[in-house]
Amino acid sequence: MPNHLSTEKSPYLQQHAHNPVDWYPWGEAAFEKARREDKPIFLSIGYSTCHWCHVMERESFESPAIAAILNQSFVPVKVDREERPDVDHIYMMYVQATTGSGGWPMSVFLTPGRMPFFGGTYFAPDDRYGRPGFSVVLERIAEAWKTQHDKILESSSNVMEQLKLHSESAAGGNAALSKNTLDACFQYFRRTYDTARGGFGDSPKFPRPVVLNFLLRYHHSSGRLEALDMTLHTLRAMADGGMHDQLGGGFHRYSVDERWFVPHFEKMLYDQAQLAVSYIEAYQITHDPFYASIARATLDYVLRDMTHPDGGFYSAEDADSVIDPANPKVKGEGAFYLWTALELEQLLGEPLAKMFAFRYGVETDGNVHHDPHGEFPGKNILYVRHTVTETAQNFSISEEVVETQLLEAAQRLLKVRSTRIRPHLDDKILTSWNALMISAFAKAAQALDEPVYLDAAARATEFILSRMYDARTGLLLRRYRDGDAAIQGFLDDYAFLIAALLDLYETDFDPQRIELAIKLAGKMRELFEDPSDGAFFTTAAGDPTLVLRMKDDYDGAEPSGNSIALLDLERLAHLTDRAEYHETAERTLRALSPKMAGQPVAVPQMLVAFDYSLAARREVVIVGGRREVRPFLHQLRSRFLPYTVVLLVDSEDARRRLERIFPAIADMRELNGQPTAYVCQGYVCQLPVNEVSKFVELLQ
Repeated sequence: MPNHLSTEKSPYLQQHAHNPVDWYPWGEAAFEKARREDKPIFLSIGYSTCHWCHVMERESFESPAIAAILNQSFVPVKVDREERPDVDHIYMMYVQATTGSGGWPMSVFLTPGRMPFFGGTYFAPDDRYGRPGFSVVLERIAEAWKTQHDKILESSSNVMEQLKLHSESAAGGNAALSKNTLDACFQYFRRTYDTARGGFGDSPKFPRPVVLNFLLRYHHSSGRLEALDMTLHTLRAMADGGMHDQLGGGFHRYSVDERWFVPHFEKMLYDQAQLAVSYIEAYQITHDPFYASIARATLDYVLRDMTHPDGGFYSAEDADSVIDPANPKVKGEGAFYLWTALELEQLLGEPLAKMFAFRYGVETDGNVHHDPHGEFPGKNILYVRHTVTETAQNFSISEEVVETQLLEAAQRLLKVRSTRIRPHLDDKILTSWNALMISAFAKAAQALDEPVYLDAAARATEFILSRMYDARTGLLLRRYRDGDAAIQGFLDDYAFLIAALLDLYETDFDPQRIELAIKLAGKMRELFEDPSDGAFFTTAAGDPTLVLRMKDDYDGAEPSGNSIALLDLERLAHLTDRAEYHETAERTLRALSPKMAGQPVAVPQMLVAFDYSLAARREVVIVGGRREVRPFLHQLRSRFLPYTVVLLVDSEDARRRLERIFPAIADMRELNGQPTAYVCQGYVCQLPVNEVSKFVELLQ
C-alpha cells in the first residue's frame, strides 16, 4: 500500500511512496502526529539521483523489520533537499556541527517541535566496521526517548540556541575588505592547485565553477597569468577525463580519483550550466576553439536529454543505471556509459576500433584498475588518453582523417548507447537551476553566435514566467512537475532569475528583461533582506515549520543566494545608478565582510561580487538597427568583459523604456545616419564612433 508520499510530485518522494515505512512529507500532518503521540520524528533527506540514498532505501527502508521499528516508535518524514533547501540547510548545519561531516542521505532525529537531538548520514542496516546498524540505532533512540525524554528535550533546546547563535553570526559585522582579500583567496587556490592534473586538492575532485569564476575575474583585474593558467589547465583536464561524457557531452557530478578519470556518474543541471559558462569565458579569453567545442557539447546534451518539450530544463540524471535489460531492477554505477573492448570491436570493426581504443584509453580487460567496490570489471570508462596528433602519428595517417573517423565512431556509438535503458531522470523543474541554465544559453548565444541557444534561453524563461511566476503579486514558485507548480521561491530562485534576465537582455535586447529584473529585485529585497543587520535570509518570513531562518553564504557546487543577490545589486546599481541598489549592496557587503575577510576560500562567488564593486566599470550603448549593429556586437561578444553593461537602442520604444533605466540614453543618437557606439566609464563617455575599428580601440 502506498504511504503518505503517494500524492507528492517530487520524484524522490515518489521513489519512496511504496516503502513499508509510513513516510510523511514535511508538513503539519506529520508534526501534529508527533505531538499527539509524543514520538520523535525521523527525518530523512536526500534527492532522487543520490546513489547512497538508493542504497539505504534498498537496505533499510524496503525492510519490513526496520520499517516496523520506524512506524512504531517514530514519525518518519521524507524531504527532497532540492525542493526544500531551507529544511536541508538547517539540519545539515546540525549534522556537520555534531559529527564533523555531512552528506546524503541525511538522517536526523527531531523532537515533535522539530529540534534535532541526534543525526548522521548513511546508516548500514547491520553492525559494520565497529558501528551499530540502523536497527540498533533506532531501538536505542526509541528507548532513550522513553527513559530520558526530558533530558533530550532540554539538550535539543540548548543545541538549537547554539545553532541560532552560529547562524546569526555567520552574516553580520563589518570587517575591512580590500584587494588584499582577493589576493588572499587567490593565494589559497594557488597553494592547493594540482599542477600535474588540474583542479584543487586531492581526491575526490569536485568541479567547483565558482572558483573558476573568481580566478578568471581575478586574472582580468590583476593581470596575473597564473590565475588564467590554473583555470585553463583545470578545464582541459576535466574535459579530457572520464568525468566528461566523451560521447554525449555533459559532465558527471565529480571524480572519485585525483585525475578526473572515474566519475560518480550522476549528471546535475547546475553543473552543466555553470561549467558551460566557464568554457565559454575561457573561449572568449583565449579564442581557442577547444573550449567552445566543450561548451557546445554540454549545451547540446542539455537540449537533447534534459529539456521539457515546452522549454524548461530537468534537474538531473541518476548515477545508477540498468546493467542487463533482462533484469531491469538490478542497477550499477555508470552502467549506461561503460563499454567492453569486445563491444567496441564488434560495433566499429578494425581498424577503427583500434584507433578509438588508442584515443580513448580502452583496454582489453577494462581500464579501471582500482575498483574497490567491484563496479567496473572488464569495463572501460572513455577518457582522452592520447591527442589527435598522437593518434595520427601512431597510425601514420593525417589528423584530418583521424578526426573524421573518430567523429564517425562516436556518432555510431552514441546511437547504440541511446538504445540502452537510460538512467532515471529527475524531471522536476527548479526555478534557480533553470535560471543558471538560461544564463548559460544566453552567454553561449552571444559568444558562439548561435541562435538555437538564444531560443533555448528565451523558451525556458517563458516556461518559468508562464508557470511559476505570478505577475500580479510578483511571487515566484520554486518547483514545477507534471502540471503542478508549488513551493514558495527562496532567495536563490529570485537572485538567479534576476541574473538570468540581465544576461538574456544582453543577448536579445528586449527591455522587458531589465524591467522584470528590477521588479524581481524589489520583491527579493521585500521578502528576504535583513534591513537592520544586512544581507539576505534564505527564506521569506512566516514559515511556521522552520525552527531557524538562515542566511546562506557558502559557495559550493552552486553559488549561494547571497553571493548572486549581491552581484545582482552591483549590476543593477551599475546599470541604473539608483541609490537603493547602491545602499542595499553596501549593507550586504558589510554584513558579509567577516566571511569574505576570514574565509575567502568559502565564498569565491561572493568575492566576484566584491570585485565588481571595486572594478572600473564600463557602459556601452549602441544605437542602430539590429542587423546594422552586428559588427559592433561581434567585437563586444568576442571579448571577456565582466564589468561592462551593454544597452541597445534599436527603436523609439526601446529608447523610451531604457531612458527610465539609464537616463543618459536620451541624448544618444545615430551620427550621420549610421550605427553608433558610445563607450563610457563611470558614466563619462568617449566621443561616439561609427567605425568598428575605432570602437575596438575604445574597448582596448
